[in-house]
Amino acid sequence: MWGMRKKRGLRNWVLMILQHAPRNGAEIMDDMEVMTHGWWRPSPGSVYPLLEEMVGEGSLRKQDDGRYVPIESSTRGWGWPPAPGPRTPKEVVRELSGLTAYLEDLNRTEPHATQPIQSELDAVAERLRRLKN
Repeated sequence: MWGMRKKRGLRNWVLMILQHAPRNGAEIMDDMEVMTHGWWRPSPGSVYPLLEEMVGEGSLRKQDDGRYVPIESSTRGWGWPPAPGPRTPKEVVRELSGLTAYLEDLNRTEPHATQPIQSELDAVAERLRRLKN
């Protein structure tokens, strides 16, 4: 079941990216890496089979230049493109909590990675503290 969820998530990312412009597999992986600020880059072994599957099922069309475009019916009713980023204060806090958990994990496993950003972390923490007052 996890694999199906993971695959569905990747499918959604692909459709979202292709709503903006046709892309080949490498460009899709690059866009995902940029959109996640370098946290995630799917493997070619995940992206290319999915693209071929989506072509086979009629969700995408592969152009002569090797770039893929979505078939209109594949995104109809999905609300694509989704609104970027969190929309409510509660969603912002949830996202901040996730980002904080990432930094905590990074600090535990690679403490040297967070040392260069200590002053930025302190500044953000102070700004968040001022929100309480």
